[in-house]
Amino acid sequence: MHARLGAACLISLVVWLIAAVACAQPAADPADYRRTIGELEARVEALKDDVFRTRARLTALDAAVRSSAIAGADVQIVHRNEMGSSFALEKVVYRLDGTPIFERTSAEGDLDGEAAITVHRDAIVPGDHTLDALMVYRGRGFGVFSYLRSYVFTLRSSHTFNVGEGKRIRVEVVGYEKGGATRSLEDRPDIRFEDTIDDLGPETGG
Repeated sequence: MHARLGAACLISLVVWLIAAVACAQPAADPADYRRTIGELEARVEALKDDVFRTRARLTALDAAVRSSAIAGADVQIVHRNEMGSSFALEKVVYRLDGTPIFERTSAEGDLDGEAAITVHRDAIVPGDHTLDALMVYRGRGFGVFSYLRSYVFTLRSSHTFNVGEGKRIRVEVVGYEKGGATRSLEDRPDIRFEDTIDDLGPETGG
């Protein structure tokens, strides 16, 4: 838009000069008249060159401004629940760079029944960022493990990630059970983070 306005102003000036030439009255001396016409024509040609050069510069500037406006980065944070049937998810809380971005409890819906939840998606400043996750699980005890019903497992973990300019990062935060035949059931709940980075582009869903 700025390129078009700038070029339009210069073109208007050229048109004005051409009109001035057309309206000029012949001087008493034909040689002076021809010299005046020649000077005006030279100025018109110079202004036309300026118009094209200025238009090219403004077009390049406009493209640069538009490019910088869409540059940046994008982040998507997804919560995944891969905990076994011995643990019921009761609460999740997420903070990004110290700012709360998501909080939900089982009282607000079937939190434990959702395998994946997109907790945050937005543009983000390129660079390093820290994601803090809190998950609260309650034990589901049956038979000899009925004592687990009185157990509450509060898991806290932080993850630092880096996203470059023009990139999209997907951070999946997974509540899961650590394996191992000798590991006690109380020590199995844990959190892990999985990062996937792609170029910014058309939305592909997911």
